[in-house]
Amino acid sequence: MIDIHRQTFRDEANELLTELEFSLLELCDSGDDQELIDRVFRAMHTIKGSGSMFGFDDIATFTHEVETVFDLVRIGRIKVTPELVRLSLAARDQIKEMLDAEDGKGRVDEQRNKEIIAGFRDLIPADEIAEKSGGAPVAKGVDALPAVTYSIRFKPHPRLFLTGTNPLVLINELCELGRSVVVAQTHNLPLLSNLDPESCYLFWDIVITTDQGENALRDIFIFAEDDCDLTIDIIDDGADLDNEDDYKKLGTILVERGDLDLEALNQILQSHKRFGELAIESGILEAEQVASALSEQQFVKGIRKERQNKESGSSIRVPAEKLDVLVNLVGEMVTVQARLSQFAQSANEAALIAIAEEVERLTASLRDNALNIRMLPIGSTFTKFRRLVHDLSQELGKKIEMVTTGAETELDKTVIEKLNDPLVHLIRNCIDHGIEKPEVRTANGKPQLGTVHLTATHSGDSVLLSIKDDGAGLNREAIRAKGIDKGLITAGAELSTKEIYSLIFAPGFSTAEKVTSISGRGVGMDVVKRAIDSLRGTIDVDSVPGEGTTITLRIPLTLAIIESLLVRIGADCFVIPLSFVDECIELSREDVARSHGRHVMNVRGKYVPYIPLRKEFAISGTAPDIEQIVITRINGSRVGFVVDHVIGEHQTVIKSLSKIYRNVEGVSGATILGDGSVALILDIPQLYRGVELAEQAIG
Repeated sequence: MIDIHRQTFRDEANELLTELEFSLLELCDSGDDQELIDRVFRAMHTIKGSGSMFGFDDIATFTHEVETVFDLVRIGRIKVTPELVRLSLAARDQIKEMLDAEDGKGRVDEQRNKEIIAGFRDLIPADEIAEKSGGAPVAKGVDALPAVTYSIRFKPHPRLFLTGTNPLVLINELCELGRSVVVAQTHNLPLLSNLDPESCYLFWDIVITTDQGENALRDIFIFAEDDCDLTIDIIDDGADLDNEDDYKKLGTILVERGDLDLEALNQILQSHKRFGELAIESGILEAEQVASALSEQQFVKGIRKERQNKESGSSIRVPAEKLDVLVNLVGEMVTVQARLSQFAQSANEAALIAIAEEVERLTASLRDNALNIRMLPIGSTFTKFRRLVHDLSQELGKKIEMVTTGAETELDKTVIEKLNDPLVHLIRNCIDHGIEKPEVRTANGKPQLGTVHLTATHSGDSVLLSIKDDGAGLNREAIRAKGIDKGLITAGAELSTKEIYSLIFAPGFSTAEKVTSISGRGVGMDVVKRAIDSLRGTIDVDSVPGEGTTITLRIPLTLAIIESLLVRIGADCFVIPLSFVDECIELSREDVARSHGRHVMNVRGKYVPYIPLRKEFAISGTAPDIEQIVITRINGSRVGFVVDHVIGEHQTVIKSLSKIYRNVEGVSGATILGDGSVALILDIPQLYRGVELAEQAIG
């Protein structure tokens, strides 16, 4: 059980660190945004509290130092400065390092810990240090909060212990915020024979006087708020100094807490004859007033409870491995459903066909829902790049900001994970090669602040990712000269602008004059190309000299089940991802004769080259009189692939090939068809590139 809770803490801490990094980078730009300051403080406070609870004492101790400084920032005793943000980002990285070390990934640099803590302590004003070390009291600044007395009821849910939460730790931490009185309510305790040691039966009433504010009180319970009923009310704000001894009667307090109903209150008052009719007759209180106050209290509590129940049930945390198993099972279901539909059609029985159609409808709904569960907003990845841009721009002495659009665009979690490295390479290139130094930009009439714009938009069954900078743009002639020097093209080759730009994806290609710690070795863009190809995506480059470069990636939404085109060559079936397909046209023997041996086809006045797959795959037999050309779009160019027959659209459940076949070029996977046979999934960009390289070698 403890291991499960520790893993839960790791997951939550990683999410909080991502949010923390985003908030700090935003704070670096805004400077004094109180909401951002509160978000940073709460993230630190939650990591500290949860870390202490689940045995991560080193993280709790370290984070406490950062939290202390941001507590002073919250009340205006310390200003937000670039140095504070720098230290906070370093602290965030150090906490991540501690988490990784707990998983056996590396070791913690203890000296670095001490340096960061010393840096934070240097930011604390001398008067705060004197006050905390027991020196003479120091007058609070004008921004300090007044002392307020609160009544708190902390009522844990019975299953609180199963989350690994210790309520006494929370109460002790709460009491550190001021003078307090704690009373434990024990009347819900069962007999020993009925006691469940894993259930919490106690709840607590706390009265505390503090100048920390209600937010600080709620922060104590922030990581247990879904597992308890928490009520915090102000009972004395210190404003009424004329009637210090005049406070609510006991009955009033009990009614306000909901511990006593109106009927019971009336019975008690009548039995003692101290209130009741006498109070009403004297005009002190009306019975309706008491009833109204009680109704209002119960109504508001009911509304809050409903809201809390709704929020606590709105989402659950599920390990990614379980989702992978679910999607795999759904994939098997899709395959079986295809077999059932094919069998029903061959049997030609109306009842069986109706059942098969119903199963197909349910399977499609199940497939869509299962895949949607794995969809995540790409904004979580975008946030990581803000830190990359922040750090690299400082290292290179450039002024750069990153602007993002479409952070809510969703992609399969597996796709997002595999996109991280390619996007890092592209953004680093924008910063290093694309955007100029401030003095160069000024000389060229540009603002000193450069911009990297990251955009994500849906496009059919794919997502378009655009990385655009407003830098110098690509040097077409330098790329061409380097391509000739590397032997990638001949000196007299006539290439379009897009073909020249595509040379930057060749292995070892770089136009950098010197090697730096960031780039210049020619490793990166070829890695990007291979990574995008492995995702069955495409990459397109556009650039305007002096204005900047735009790189556009087209990525499929998911890698588990794809829409595809099923084709046949001879007796074998093949699958072409539908995201590549533009159209299908016929290829007759007359069309072949008119091209005089060249593999090109005139399609509405434009020539489209094509690749005969029967010849490419060395499939024996005679091709039909009329073949089909499946025209695809690869890196902005239209290329055809000749097959015998186009069967139609197909829901393809992707199966990985065994290690023996993983290096086979032109094939990215396989799928099982409805009749139980296997169809290979064609890697269209790799097939095209292989044929192109072969022709260049012959030429």
